[in-house]
Amino acid sequence: MNIGDMIFQLAPLLLLAVIIFAAVAGLRTLKKRKAQLERIEKKLDTLSKEEKKNL
Repeated sequence: MNIGDMIFQLAPLLLLAVIIFAAVAGLRTLKKRKAQLERIEKKLDTLSKEEKKNL
């Protein structure tokens, strides 16, 4: 088997692996961002309630 043939066959497999990796990484990033936003909103709600309580 020729080296060129091997590279030609591996290229689509590598491309598929990169696409899957990018999709998984993107989904993990979105999940982390959503969790962080929820934590910030919770803190802001707590601060808002404390401020109303002190007034």
